[in-house]
Amino acid sequence: MTPEALAALHAACFTTPRPWSAAEFSDLLTSRGVFLETSTHGALLGRVIADEAELLTVAVHPDARNQGEGRALLTAFLDRASALGAETAFLEVAADNTAAISLYRCSGFSESGRRTGYYRAPDGQTLDAIVMTRII
Repeated sequence: MTPEALAALHAACFTTPRPWSAAEFSDLLTSRGVFLETSTHGALLGRVIADEAELLTVAVHPDARNQGEGRALLTAFLDRASALGAETAFLEVAADNTAAISLYRCSGFSESGRRTGYYRAPDGQTLDAIVMTRII
Protein backbone atom coordinates (compact mmCIF):
# COMPACT_ATOMS: atom_id res chain seq x y z
CA MET A 1 0.00 0.00 0.00
CA THR A 2 1.47 3.35 -1.00
CA PRO A 3 1.75 6.34 1.34
CA GLU A 4 -0.95 8.05 -0.74
CA ALA A 5 -3.32 5.09 -0.33
CA LEU A 6 -2.59 4.97 3.39
CA ALA A 7 -3.33 8.69 3.71
CA ALA A 8 -6.63 8.29 1.81
CA LEU A 9 -7.66 5.38 4.06
CA HIS A 10 -6.68 7.34 7.17
CA ALA A 11 -8.72 10.35 5.99
CA ALA A 12 -11.77 8.11 5.50
CA CYS A 13 -11.40 6.78 9.04
CA PHE A 14 -10.34 9.69 11.25
CA THR A 15 -11.12 13.25 12.14
CA THR A 16 -9.79 12.93 15.71
CA PRO A 17 -6.95 12.40 15.85
CA ARG A 18 -6.40 14.20 12.58
CA PRO A 19 -5.64 12.03 9.56
CA TRP A 20 -1.99 11.59 8.64
CA SER A 21 -0.64 12.85 5.32
CA ALA A 22 1.10 10.81 2.62
CA ALA A 23 4.36 12.53 3.58
CA GLU A 24 3.93 11.47 7.22
CA PHE A 25 3.27 7.87 6.16
CA SER A 26 6.27 7.97 3.82
CA ASP A 27 8.52 9.19 6.64
CA LEU A 28 7.20 6.58 9.07
CA LEU A 29 7.62 3.73 6.62
CA THR A 30 11.33 4.49 6.37
CA SER A 31 11.80 4.85 10.13
CA ARG A 32 13.71 2.30 12.18
CA GLY A 33 11.62 -0.60 13.42
CA VAL A 34 8.40 0.39 11.60
CA PHE A 35 6.37 -2.23 9.76
CA LEU A 36 3.13 -2.27 7.80
CA GLU A 37 0.38 -4.89 7.90
CA THR A 38 -2.46 -4.68 5.37
CA SER A 39 -5.80 -6.30 4.67
CA THR A 40 -8.34 -5.88 1.89
CA HIS A 41 -9.80 -2.69 3.38
CA GLY A 42 -7.37 -1.79 6.12
CA ALA A 43 -3.84 -1.16 7.28
CA LEU A 44 -1.84 -1.06 10.49
CA LEU A 45 1.51 0.53 11.24
CA GLY A 46 3.55 -0.81 14.12
CA ARG A 47 7.02 -0.25 15.46
CA VAL A 48 9.35 -2.43 17.50
CA ILE A 49 12.22 -0.91 19.44
CA ALA A 50 14.18 -3.27 21.69
CA ASP A 51 11.59 -5.48 23.44
CA GLU A 52 8.63 -3.10 23.09
CA ALA A 53 6.07 -2.80 20.30
CA GLU A 54 3.93 0.24 19.62
CA LEU A 55 0.77 0.15 17.54
CA LEU A 56 1.10 3.48 15.71
CA THR A 57 -2.21 3.43 13.86
CA VAL A 58 -4.81 1.02 12.57
CA ALA A 59 -7.52 1.90 10.08
CA VAL A 60 -10.29 -0.14 8.49
CA HIS A 61 -12.47 1.60 5.91
CA PRO A 62 -15.85 2.49 7.47
CA ASP A 63 -17.71 0.43 4.82
CA ALA A 64 -15.79 -2.71 5.84
CA ARG A 65 -15.97 -2.53 9.62
CA ASN A 66 -17.34 -5.28 11.86
CA GLN A 67 -16.14 -7.98 9.48
CA GLY A 68 -13.00 -9.05 11.37
CA GLU A 69 -10.36 -7.03 9.49
CA GLY A 70 -9.40 -4.96 12.52
CA ARG A 71 -9.00 -8.08 14.65
CA ALA A 72 -6.94 -9.77 11.91
CA LEU A 73 -4.68 -6.72 11.61
CA LEU A 74 -4.22 -6.62 15.37
CA THR A 75 -3.34 -10.32 15.44
CA ALA A 76 -0.84 -9.78 12.61
CA PHE A 77 0.68 -6.87 14.56
CA LEU A 78 1.15 -8.99 17.68
CA ASP A 79 2.60 -11.90 15.70
CA ARG A 80 5.04 -9.67 13.81
CA ALA A 81 6.03 -7.78 16.96
CA SER A 82 6.74 -11.06 18.73
CA ALA A 83 8.80 -12.31 15.78
CA LEU A 84 10.82 -9.08 15.98
CA GLY A 85 11.57 -9.65 19.67
CA ALA A 86 8.92 -7.56 21.41
CA GLU A 87 7.73 -8.79 24.78
CA THR A 88 5.16 -6.06 25.48
CA ALA A 89 2.94 -3.90 23.30
CA PHE A 90 1.28 -0.56 23.85
CA LEU A 91 -1.01 1.83 22.02
CA GLU A 92 -2.91 5.07 22.48
CA VAL A 93 -6.58 5.39 21.63
CA ALA A 94 -8.98 8.33 21.85
CA ALA A 95 -11.16 7.94 24.94
CA ASP A 96 -14.33 8.24 22.86
CA ASN A 97 -13.36 5.48 20.39
CA THR A 98 -15.42 2.78 22.10
CA ALA A 99 -15.27 0.31 19.19
CA ALA A 100 -11.46 0.35 19.15
CA ILE A 101 -11.24 0.16 22.94
CA SER A 102 -13.51 -2.89 22.90
CA LEU A 103 -11.38 -4.57 20.22
CA TYR A 104 -8.19 -3.90 22.17
CA ARG A 105 -9.69 -5.20 25.44
CA CYS A 106 -10.89 -8.38 23.70
CA SER A 107 -7.34 -8.80 22.41
CA GLY A 108 -5.81 -8.69 25.88
CA PHE A 109 -4.92 -5.00 26.22
CA SER A 110 -5.75 -3.18 29.42
CA GLU A 111 -5.65 0.49 30.36
CA SER A 112 -2.33 1.48 31.86
CA GLY A 113 -2.57 5.26 31.74
CA ARG A 114 -4.30 8.32 30.41
CA ARG A 115 -3.00 11.39 28.63
CA THR A 116 -5.35 14.23 29.45
CA GLY A 117 -6.25 16.49 26.52
CA TYR A 118 -3.89 14.61 24.18
CA TYR A 119 -6.02 14.83 21.03
CA ARG A 120 -7.59 17.96 19.57
CA ALA A 121 -10.89 17.58 17.71
CA PRO A 122 -11.68 19.72 14.63
CA ASP A 123 -13.99 21.87 16.80
CA GLY A 124 -11.12 22.66 19.18
CA GLN A 125 -12.21 20.39 22.02
CA THR A 126 -9.63 18.08 23.48
CA LEU A 127 -9.94 14.38 24.14
CA ASP A 128 -7.98 12.15 26.44
CA ALA A 129 -5.81 9.36 25.08
CA ILE A 130 -6.07 6.04 26.85
CA VAL A 131 -2.77 4.17 26.95
CA MET A 132 -3.25 0.42 26.76
CA THR A 133 -0.66 -2.32 27.18
CA ARG A 134 -0.36 -6.10 27.06
CA ILE A 135 2.22 -8.82 27.30
CA ILE A 136 2.90 -10.49 23.97
